[in-house]
Amino acid sequence: MDFGLVAQTNAPARDVIALAQRAEAAGFSHFWTFDSVVLWQEPFVIYSQILANTSSIIVGPMVTNPITRDWTVTASLFATLNEMFGPRTICGIGRGDSALRVTGGTPASLATLAAAMRVIKDLVEGRETTVNDRLVTIPWVEGGAFDVWMAAYGPKALDLAGRSADGLIMQLADPFIVNWAIETVLAAARDEGKSTEDYDVCVAAPAYVGEDLAHQRDQVRWFGGMVGNHVADIVSRYGEDDAIVPPALTDYIKGRKGYDYAHHGKAGNPDAEFVPDEIIERFCLLGPVERHRERLAELASLGVRQFSLYLMHDDPMGTIDAYEKDVIGSL
Repeated sequence: MDFGLVAQTNAPARDVIALAQRAEAAGFSHFWTFDSVVLWQEPFVIYSQILANTSSIIVGPMVTNPITRDWTVTASLFATLNEMFGPRTICGIGRGDSALRVTGGTPASLATLAAAMRVIKDLVEGRETTVNDRLVTIPWVEGGAFDVWMAAYGPKALDLAGRSADGLIMQLADPFIVNWAIETVLAAARDEGKSTEDYDVCVAAPAYVGEDLAHQRDQVRWFGGMVGNHVADIVSRYGEDDAIVPPALTDYIKGRKGYDYAHHGKAGNPDAEFVPDEIIERFCLLGPVERHRERLAELASLGVRQFSLYLMHDDPMGTIDAYEKDVIGSL
């Protein structure tokens, strides 16, 4: 199993670069960042400096969206970084949440997302593609492989991820829900005639190594609030039909009252108070390192190929140290 870190691009940017360097030294293969440029700094500028100051770690957004940048701009950003530093970028993409809603926008449709993924992948890999009914190519790109992984929760989004993306990003670590999502994605990939052997699944969730479980739960409760934004969209679209979406994903948001993006992705988020302890323990990896290894082994048995850690709590370096010493390389 590969391991990644997910960071926010908080100022000063030099601290984000230093964190990426620490991640590479600890054996992490990927360094992901949020992509909400009103709330945080522009990630692609920072990626350039990360790549210049590391040797192997792969960088990308978790996740970008098809609305805040023109698709050709997004493709050119990735292609430029790959030309400068080698094939060390990856595109995590979804319909959009904080990047759009903080400025009054709405997430992209799945049709828009599908078209954007095709254009971005084609251009970064050096192929001609159709943009605004015109054939377009980036003339200085000489080709090469480039992965686009799609973040998804709902059935239609998971179906699209299986048919059109190279991998799935599942932003929670509940084995039951992850298994349901993987089965849905791989069934769609097979229906599309794709091989599933090379299909990647990345689970991303907060991880906190330590003994004080109550403190850890409070530190990462924000994550249940963040996931709740997407789950609320699913419930509004599908209702509460157990045959379509498992109640294990949707039941917990019944106490949700709203969300202020000023607290997005932050420990102590008051808009996450409705999230019960049981959900935090299901969605996140908490407790001593042995519990982390047990959950990770279970996820790996389901087909998860990468676990990426959110470290928005009060002991990120302690968790990085624990994973370097006792987790990475053991699974």
